[in-house]
Amino acid sequence: MVGKTQFLVTGMLISGVANTILNKLQDIQCVANCDDPNTAEYFEQPVWQTLNMFIGETMCFIVVYIILLWEFQKEKRASYTPLEAEDIITNNDPGIVISTDSDSRDSHDSTIKIDDEYLRPDEDLTGWKIFLFWIPTICDILGTTLMNVGLIYTSASVYQMLRGAVVLFTGTFSVLFLRRRLYPYHWFSLFLVVLGVSIVGMSSVLESSTPVENVVQSQNINGTLLLNNEIDTDSTLIISSTGYTSDKSDAIFGIFFVLFAQIFTAAQFVIEEKIMERYRIKPMRAVGLEGIFGLVTVISGMIILYLLVGTSHPGGYFDIPVGFNQIISYKQIWISGISICFSIAFFNFFGLSVTRTISATARSTIDTSRIVFIWMVSLSLGWETFSWLQVFGFIVLIYGTFIFNNVVSPPLCFIVPPPQVNEIQPLLPEDHEHI
Repeated sequence: MVGKTQFLVTGMLISGVANTILNKLQDIQCVANCDDPNTAEYFEQPVWQTLNMFIGETMCFIVVYIILLWEFQKEKRASYTPLEAEDIITNNDPGIVISTDSDSRDSHDSTIKIDDEYLRPDEDLTGWKIFLFWIPTICDILGTTLMNVGLIYTSASVYQMLRGAVVLFTGTFSVLFLRRRLYPYHWFSLFLVVLGVSIVGMSSVLESSTPVENVVQSQNINGTLLLNNEIDTDSTLIISSTGYTSDKSDAIFGIFFVLFAQIFTAAQFVIEEKIMERYRIKPMRAVGLEGIFGLVTVISGMIILYLLVGTSHPGGYFDIPVGFNQIISYKQIWISGISICFSIAFFNFFGLSVTRTISATARSTIDTSRIVFIWMVSLSLGWETFSWLQVFGFIVLIYGTFIFNNVVSPPLCFIVPPPQVNEIQPLLPEDHEHI
């Protein structure tokens, strides 16, 4: 069991860190004028990166049906399957599930557990009702695209830290729309989150105002990360000591977009929870549905936006043919794009597995801790410079998040009352997370 837990936690961390790093790696790929750092143009295609994410989520849906097909074939090959207690209970009451873990099968007394996702809903999400997930999908598209734009103008670690502001908007929306009650220690933790995000944002702006020095041209970093030793002179990677935010206005622009995106992400979480309060659906299937809906919506939107905006603004975010040409023309871009799709799929799989095997709180804690690894990788690659102010902001942000998720106890001045039955569920849904 310990080995399985370590495997799931490690897989979640690696896939989560890889996704952010790979997205940033795409953003800093030079695609034109690479010999001159002042006029160099980079891969700036947030819409294509959003498409990568939904392709990864759609892969989760494929996995669901592969598992169903495998189980169907297994039952079909069986010559005789005795009726067990599990079948009786599952057929009569879908809210009760007997553990099918191999360890419990070998034991003499099977453990019966209540699956949280079946406690509240009493109706399956079938038929036209599955299209309800299109609503949070729209929020997901808007939030992810805005965050991808922000990542272009901020460092990977600052981007990940700023995403912690989602707890502020989710907490507020849960009070307004889910009628949840937040106690004083919740509001104190949200204050710490705002303070931490503000410090991190300020450190990014101050760092961006520092004169750019040590601009280097590197052709082997791509090969190192992507296990490709060939040097492509047409894809020179130009890195500055400030992580490409040498202009203060660019840093502020990136910070604004990442923070603004958290409003849509929080709305997505609240809408998803509202749907799952009424309808019963497997989390992995929910991820797959949003993946398919997102894939259809993004592709349709790409075509429409190109015709309306892209044709009049060549080379911009909505110039879809240019983005496609850049992807297929540069090996580093399309390889990292494929890797992003798989990292999204694995992150959702490992995240759901951690939630079921350990706890939702553990998943939230692990997800928060990956900021440290993203920061360490960025520092080791020379994408960022060390900043004590950023470290302090990160500590404040983490502390506030941990208090909100009840990972650590709040200060003694805040009395924590026992939670009510309808307040035990986490404010932030743990069914899946988009990177």
